[in-house]
Amino acid sequence: MPTIAYFLGIAVRMFFNDHDPPHFHARYQGFRARIRIADGEIIDGKLPPTVARVLKEWTDLRRDALMRNWQAARTDGSLERIAGLE
Repeated sequence: MPTIAYFLGIAVRMFFNDHDPPHFHARYQGFRARIRIADGEIIDGKLPPTVARVLKEWTDLRRDALMRNWQAARTDGSLERIAGLE
């Protein structure tokens, strides 16, 4: 699972050929969650509230790049790195 972003200690990853809805995987310390690209909400898993808010904001800012990566991952294309919030 390629890491497409890493910022503020948060690793953002995306699986190739993953299932709908479009989402990414986030890891922070011992926490893990799947985040929906459409609205930045947690699908499942758990993150500290502050990290969840940061990822929601980041998702809103980077939605186009995230969707490009989602489409590339579905067709085994190459994924681009996405800037964080720093």
